[in-house]
Amino acid sequence: MKVLKFGGTSVANAQNIKLVLEIVKQKSQQDKIAVVVSALSKVTDLLQAAAAKAASNDESFREIVAEIEKKHLDTLKELIPVSEQSSLLSHVKRIINHLETLLDGCFLLGELSPRTADTILSFGELLSSYIIAQAYQQIDNNAAYKDSRELIKTDHNYGKAVVNLEVSNGLIQEYFTQNGAQITILPGFITQTLDGITTTLGRGGSDYTAAIIAGALDAAQLEIWTDVNGMFTANPKIVKQAQPIATISYQEAMELSHFGAKVLYPPTIQPVLRKNIPILIKNTFEPEAEGTLISSQPSSKDTVVKGISHIDHISLLTLEGPGMIGVAGSSRRLFEVLSQEKINVIFITQASSEHSICIGILNSDADNAEAAINRAFEIEISQNKIDPCYVEKDLCIIALVGENMKNHQGLSGRMFSTLGKNNVNIRAIAQGASERNISTVINERDVKKALNTLHENFFEENTKQLNLFVMGVGNVGEKFIEQIHSQKKFLKDVLKINVRVIALSNSRKMLFDEDGISLKDWQSSLDKGEEAIALEFIARAKELNLRNSIFVDITANASVSEMYEKFLKESIAVVTCNKIACSSAYDNYKKLKNLSRQYNAPFLFETNVGAGLPIIDTVKNLIASGDKVHKIQAVLSGSLNFIFNNFDENNSFHDVVKEAGVQGFTEPDPKIDLSGIDVARKILILIRESGYEMDIDAIANESFLPAECLETTNNEDFFASLLKHAPHFENIYKEALAKDSRLKYVAQFENGKASVGLQFIPKDHPFYNLEGKDNIVLFYTDRYVDQPLLIKGAGAGAAVTASGIFADVIRIGNV
Repeated sequence: MKVLKFGGTSVANAQNIKLVLEIVKQKSQQDKIAVVVSALSKVTDLLQAAAAKAASNDESFREIVAEIEKKHLDTLKELIPVSEQSSLLSHVKRIINHLETLLDGCFLLGELSPRTADTILSFGELLSSYIIAQAYQQIDNNAAYKDSRELIKTDHNYGKAVVNLEVSNGLIQEYFTQNGAQITILPGFITQTLDGITTTLGRGGSDYTAAIIAGALDAAQLEIWTDVNGMFTANPKIVKQAQPIATISYQEAMELSHFGAKVLYPPTIQPVLRKNIPILIKNTFEPEAEGTLISSQPSSKDTVVKGISHIDHISLLTLEGPGMIGVAGSSRRLFEVLSQEKINVIFITQASSEHSICIGILNSDADNAEAAINRAFEIEISQNKIDPCYVEKDLCIIALVGENMKNHQGLSGRMFSTLGKNNVNIRAIAQGASERNISTVINERDVKKALNTLHENFFEENTKQLNLFVMGVGNVGEKFIEQIHSQKKFLKDVLKINVRVIALSNSRKMLFDEDGISLKDWQSSLDKGEEAIALEFIARAKELNLRNSIFVDITANASVSEMYEKFLKESIAVVTCNKIACSSAYDNYKKLKNLSRQYNAPFLFETNVGAGLPIIDTVKNLIASGDKVHKIQAVLSGSLNFIFNNFDENNSFHDVVKEAGVQGFTEPDPKIDLSGIDVARKILILIRESGYEMDIDAIANESFLPAECLETTNNEDFFASLLKHAPHFENIYKEALAKDSRLKYVAQFENGKASVGLQFIPKDHPFYNLEGKDNIVLFYTDRYVDQPLLIKGAGAGAAVTASGIFADVIRIGNV
């Protein structure tokens, strides 16, 4: 014999019930079966709401009753032929009338006793099981209906009755021995005391009903039919990459179900565990799916962690003080108080010094528990031997579960390291002696990030998901997104990095999509986005609280660079080609670097110098390995190098500067490049990364531009000034020809002094043959004395700058 249980979503409406009837029909061809059903979806909630309103003298409970009646009558009418409906509709209406009479009593008395509450809640299963039984009898006459209250007997603990298994088992066995029907349909959840008073089994009670029947009958299997394909490695509503678990042991299933795996109620396992009856969890809406088999068979040794689960709405209560050290009975008194208040303790941890005990309970019990504990320890609190009970609310318990965890070292460290890297603060830790689970208490706002981060680490073949928030989608930004789109498959398959763009913003619009923005047509999507507001952009990124978040700044905007601090404090990494932050006041530069370390949020800016060239990374490696930089000589402006390589007697300075802008080599404001401030920022960043303290005003900037050009306030006036002062630029070119030299804008640092300016470079200098938009840097160090370390290559252009930004993103993915 098999026992099948169908949950509320499986019997939510007539359409779903038809699926259930088909499953029952197929199963009954192979085995004699008992079918346990829950109330129609949401009906139990409606009954609770109606009872509460009636007890508070709110007449709107009648509207809820009408809704319940309509729901059941509509379901019955759709399932039963019209010719058979009359008597059945009358029966359902009589049950509804009885319900309304009870609620009228609550309304008149203005109260709701636990006994009455159980009776009211029983109507959901009574109605659903009756309708389903009548519907199946239209298919097969060899089906019986039995009220579970006549078979399962309990004590008078209303709301969570304790089953008398000895009596119940006898009644179940007697009934099924005498009952010859191939199918028996029973309501779940509802039970009865020995003197005939209706009780209920509490949350998940229908599962428990099915398990009691399966255990009493030594069933071949208990099947739990629900709306998911079994137990998952994590809650699939929160972790989209969660996978169904094919097989799992009783012990692992109990751990997962205790920590919130909602497809199974923990006490369900007990009656079948004793009899070694396997439990199969199946999906009513995908009956062909494999599901999850729970049995006594040990888990595969290849699978260390079976699942990650959690319990929401937790409060942490801490009792501590010197008066607890070495005092026998403190723990007993604490738990006795909670027991008397009927408060369930979900989590326990105690310091080895005996100075404190932490317990986790539901938020709804926190205030009551706090008051009761403070009363119980009133004397010790008044004598300052124990502190008043300290309560932290809105927390969550995360549990890592697996039978084989005890045989593997380092799992705790891996778990805590994974959470720490994403700034998930751990409030408390507990690990049972069985070592089947490691539990941590965290802030409830971090639960989604924590579950996804842990799942990624333990179940996704080390694939790391990076969530990007990109600001600035001009020439460089467009190339950056194009590169992500084209390399997405390679990154996932080869580097095990899954890059998602969560947000895009330009100066006008911003676009957010928590599931990742489609990069095929992102421009049109962004055009339809909402108004771009910088503070709102930060707030949304913070609110989403996604793991491995990276803010990518592809602007040259000072106000955007001022946002880095806020992102880093939220453990959101920052990748930027914007040089303003790292060339700002030295104190601000150091603060950002310190925040990066403090919050474990990478702050990468390789493209600040040399676009895609590995210049900053090289300096970092030199310093980290103990070398010391004494002198730097560099051509750091690809745009200026392009300009002076193409400026000659046939091409005016004005026209070459214009072309550099068209090619994407200059900043949107070309004066930033030509004034030398851009080069000054770059050499300053290299000086700082070399370990020296310096500010930008200490760098001598020998400008080759006439004062009138520097004083312009817009691009139009600036280009007009270049035309006006064309003779000035022609004279510079002629002087270079006369000296048989080439013009290069050079940055230098030596003996604590730095300068930037236009120089005449002779033929024997390494800079002379620097072509196109290339950059070159010479580092003279303790190790590179006679021959400097030389880095040379393209130092400007949208594609190479984008590739440098992309490389920084990948660096974070590889951490």
